[in-house]
Amino acid sequence: MKITFVILGVCLYFCFTIELMADDSERRARWHASFQSAQPLGREITEITPESPLGVSGLKVGDIIIGINNEVVRDGNHWWDLTNSLRAETKYLITYKRNNKVDSTTVVFKPEPKESYEDLNVEYGFITSDFGIKQRLITTLPNDVASNLSAIFVVGGLSCSSMEYLPGRTSKFIRGLRDLAQQSGMLMMRIEKPGVGDSEGRCSDTDFVTELNGYEVALQLLLTDKRIDPEKVIIYGNSMGAALAPYLANKYGLNGVISDGPFYRSWFEHMLEIERRIQAMNGHDQTEVNRRLIEAYIPLYYGMLIEKKSYQDMIDENPLLGNYNYHSSHHMYGRPMAFYHQMQDFNFAGEWSKLTMPTRVRWGSNDWIMSEYDIDMIEQALTENGNKDIEILKVSGLDHWFAIHESALDSYQGKPGEWDDATSKTLVTWAKEINK
Repeated sequence: MKITFVILGVCLYFCFTIELMADDSERRARWHASFQSAQPLGREITEITPESPLGVSGLKVGDIIIGINNEVVRDGNHWWDLTNSLRAETKYLITYKRNNKVDSTTVVFKPEPKESYEDLNVEYGFITSDFGIKQRLITTLPNDVASNLSAIFVVGGLSCSSMEYLPGRTSKFIRGLRDLAQQSGMLMMRIEKPGVGDSEGRCSDTDFVTELNGYEVALQLLLTDKRIDPEKVIIYGNSMGAALAPYLANKYGLNGVISDGPFYRSWFEHMLEIERRIQAMNGHDQTEVNRRLIEAYIPLYYGMLIEKKSYQDMIDENPLLGNYNYHSSHHMYGRPMAFYHQMQDFNFAGEWSKLTMPTRVRWGSNDWIMSEYDIDMIEQALTENGNKDIEILKVSGLDHWFAIHESALDSYQGKPGEWDDATSKTLVTWAKEINK
């Protein structure tokens, strides 16, 4: 099946003008508790803030939440969808199990605080995509400048993670975005994926075409903002967003691209390469790694990405593959099979090869997600196309999420790593260079 990537013509400028948040019922909420998976279903509370709405309602450590508003908590993907959809000032019926007895309670959550900075204005709004999904926009801009601003449009990675900086959030990637907003002197726009933050929808059900459309609608809105210089708009992408950045820059004639941890090849090629690294980091020698690839992972990824099947389809055809598949039956990294089926048909390499505007690319030596060879292919494609304004930066110790590690294995095993101020300073320097 071949996918044609277009932005639907249903909504043009007047349809996606920004909507301001009407009340707290549209604002995200959080559990203020920690959980672990429970068997056969649900999430067990491992920590809870006593004064939180959950704590006040009587829930305790050891309780297992098995349902929310009569919707049974099935698996991890479903749990994160339910978590991301929590809204303030809304009644939730929480069904839980304690000492093998099922009970329920009603909880109303408080709204999470919004981003705020002493030196920046922060604007919260919504766009509605051509698919009818209301998505959160977060825009920051200097307090003292109201016109002729340079601008940065941000595209995030694959995961269903929020782009919002919230108090207590420790993500080094979000710290980098915060620094970019504060130190660049530019207007910066972020958009939350469907089902993330204050956006409608469910991220685990959102396909590639739908997600891409949201970015396009938001970017079109940014380009009509009277406060910016439309000739000085750059795109900053991270991970999957780094590979989408050339497409958006080419289509909308942007001023430049900053790409962090991108890839060049098709997703099928990417998955085979990352799988080899994962199997080695799991302790298998190269003989065993090769056997596993040939007998299990090549068939699994070929069936899923080339033949457009689900993992469950593949396992039904060959039950032995179930011994190797560590993703869920119809999802990978929290995204549905349709997302990957469509992404496999997207020509990332072709978009890189057409890029003529200033381009900055960064990759870390401990990035076990993306390959150094992809970075080299990007540089070659840009050079062959005559792009004269290229900078490729390979940073010793940096991983995929802005942490500095002793080894890629430390990053893979989830160790926190260290922060280096140069990580965000590089982004600020590049943005100012391009939008000078």
